[in-house]
Amino acid sequence: MIALTLKTHIRSYSEGTMRAISLPLHGALEMLAAPAIMATPFVLGFGQAATVITVLIGALLLGLSLQADGPGRVVPPSAHAGFDLSLATAGLAAGLAIGFSTGEWVAGAFLVGIGAAQVALTALTRFTVARGA
Repeated sequence: MIALTLKTHIRSYSEGTMRAISLPLHGALEMLAAPAIMATPFVLGFGQAATVITVLIGALLLGLSLQADGPGRVVPPSAHAGFDLSLATAGLAAGLAIGFSTGEWVAGAFLVGIGAAQVALTALTRFTVARGA
């Protein structure tokens, strides 16, 4: 009985029904996070390269968040998921590159954290749109 219940939960998770965050909420979270990401290098005093990369990631995230929901959406939800994962990969790679090449470990850790948070947000999001939306 327990194995059957577990199998049902695993199947429903893999089909996307157990993902807790809706696409509109996903977009709202990205929209709130993007300005904070862009402001952080100035608050924490990152170097030039880390500042440029962090502001660029924040700006791309803000633009992507505007395409998450609504009638004017141009980016399909499946492509949004792909862009999210690409942005996460860029954050992870940039964080490691900044840390190892410049020794700015705070900036590197911040960028890696952005990438990890983006992966988690993407993994928890239902990339489906209600009919007629």
